[in-house]
Amino acid sequence: MLPSRRVRRVAGPLLVGALVLAVVLLPVLVVVSLVASLFLPGRLRALRLLGFALVYLALEVAGLAAAAVLWVASGLGRRLGSPAFRAAHYTVLRLLLDVLMRAAQRLFALRLVTDGESWSPLDDGVPGSTNAMVVLSRHAGPGDSFLLVNTLMNRDHLRQPRIVLKDLLQMDPLIDVYLNRLPSTFVASGPGSGQRAEEAIADLARDLGEEDALLIFPEGANSTPQRRARAIQRLRDRGLAAAARQAEAMRHLLPPRPGGVAAALRAAPHADVVLVAHTGLEHLSTVRDVWRHLPTHKTLHLRWWFVPAAEVPREEAELTDWLYRWWATIDDWVTTTSAHQAG
Repeated sequence: MLPSRRVRRVAGPLLVGALVLAVVLLPVLVVVSLVASLFLPGRLRALRLLGFALVYLALEVAGLAAAAVLWVASGLGRRLGSPAFRAAHYTVLRLLLDVLMRAAQRLFALRLVTDGESWSPLDDGVPGSTNAMVVLSRHAGPGDSFLLVNTLMNRDHLRQPRIVLKDLLQMDPLIDVYLNRLPSTFVASGPGSGQRAEEAIADLARDLGEEDALLIFPEGANSTPQRRARAIQRLRDRGLAAAARQAEAMRHLLPPRPGGVAAALRAAPHADVVLVAHTGLEHLSTVRDVWRHLPTHKTLHLRWWFVPAAEVPREEAELTDWLYRWWATIDDWVTTTSAHQAG
């Protein structure tokens, strides 16, 4: 169960204390990391992770400090919902994410490649969207999610993302503070949560403007063999044999849940749709995964498909079939891209 907001706010001072302690102990931490790296595979594994952890911690503290300044400047929170302060929060988030992704690329020698067509009119040669957007992305861990949000917000695109994400992510103080001030919705699990989530997504989509991008992860979670088996069995239990067969054919993705997507597209029929595939960091879901499988000298791939609003089906059965076909396309792309990387 998620702690109350008052309890979660204790994390801010704890982060400041952790950063001060880390700075004081930095020489000791560096020596310990260098020694540990001698016994670990890869080049300077522990030292790279220490560097990234310190950057992440410093950005959390800087972001919370900026949020406090904005709260005071807004009249102790009275004008936080105004367009000016909303834009200021997006600017801070964009800068923080940009620093985080640059640090990750340098420390881990990562390279980002964007494949395929564009959704942005700022990218030369391919028509893109100047319209409101609903972005439907594969769910593949926090690393890929940060990368996607950073891409939406970077200097080339400058979209203001409205994100649908799990309520447990509010345990991260920066996500908790900023996304509870910005248009976004945190989805809980449990009985009745699906209907509540669809209503919240529809509210989030209803006033999408041309600078906005509503980001949804239709799978709802990272794909694992256990989740995949449960999802397929749920489809069978509901008598959706065709959907179950389509889900069985997917090797990397969970079957998409169409309810939230349908709610968003009904509420924003004017919005174009961008579908996103990405691969490279999907195996990093926990701190243990990062420690065991540090991604160094890797190429991360993103692939975008742009669908104009006029080409998106609106009837529920057609929309569900359309979404499953796209998910099969994304699964095929992940399979092919992963095979090329392995080769």
